Amino acid sequence: MKFVIFFILSCSLAHAAGSPLFQSLSPDTADLNPYRWHNRPLVIFAPSNHDAAYVEQMAMLEKNKTALAERDIIVLTDTSPSDKGQLRRQLNPKGFEVVLVGKDGGMKVRETTPLNTEVLFSTIDQMPMRKAKLD
Repeated sequence: MKFVIFFILSCSLAHAAGSPLFQSLSPDTADLNPYRWHNRPLVIFAPSNHDAAYVEQMAMLEKNKTALAERDIIVLTDTSPSDKGQLRRQLNPKGFEVVLVGKDGGMKVRETTPLNTEVLFSTIDQMPMRKAKLD
């Protein structure tokens, strides 16, 4: 039974990875400036794509793709610590970590456990740029 659940989640995550909302973070990415003023990057670091916290986080996000798109969120994942990507070196995550970056480029949330989507969306909905968009 656990294998079946893992297989279904793996297929969902593979589908999510092909979506423009979900992208692998290149080790060459030095900063998130290309997203500034356009997107809110949600950067997810994990020791591997089989990490339990990573699988849980991705499943939560996959269920909420419409809400992610409405809030201009782009999910960037780095599950290869051995690649020593530039952002990984700068942020120096210890194991699993989620970092929400605002459209202004500032770090808004940094968690070492999966970020509940209700908390994520509530945080974003309180941001001035999001409030202005809703008005």
